Amino acid sequence: MITTVEKVLFLKSIDLFRALPGEELAQIAEIAEEQPFEAGDQVFSEGEPGDALYLVVEGAVKVHQGDRQVAQLGPRDVFGEMAVLDSEPRTATVTTLKDAVLLKIARDDFRDVLQERPDIGMGVIKVLARRLRDASRR
Repeated sequence: MITTVEKVLFLKSIDLFRALPGEELAQIAEIAEEQPFEAGDQVFSEGEPGDALYLVVEGAVKVHQGDRQVAQLGPRDVFGEMAVLDSEPRTATVTTLKDAVLLKIARDDFRDVLQERPDIGMGVIKVLARRLRDASRR
């Protein structure tokens, strides 16, 4: 089990949350649910309703559309962030490449935090903009 203090320290190392003071990180840590996965487990599938974002604490995941791998992510990476902004279906499948521990932040909980701290929303937008730029370069 990851303690709240460990979650806060982990969140502080993530670009999305880096600028937030400790007490606000503690609020996010409270809503972040630890989820262990075994290698080969599917976190979610393309087409499913998006309901949460995920942070990789340990392990690695691949983001893919069918057999085409879109990205490989590891510790401190964020995925599924579009789901906290809209209710559209997932645009890709995410599968663990090895045993992993993820933190899941549900959309409704995250939106409650965003109402109090709109600057977190800017962090999500920055992550999305960086991914769009990377995709455009490919």
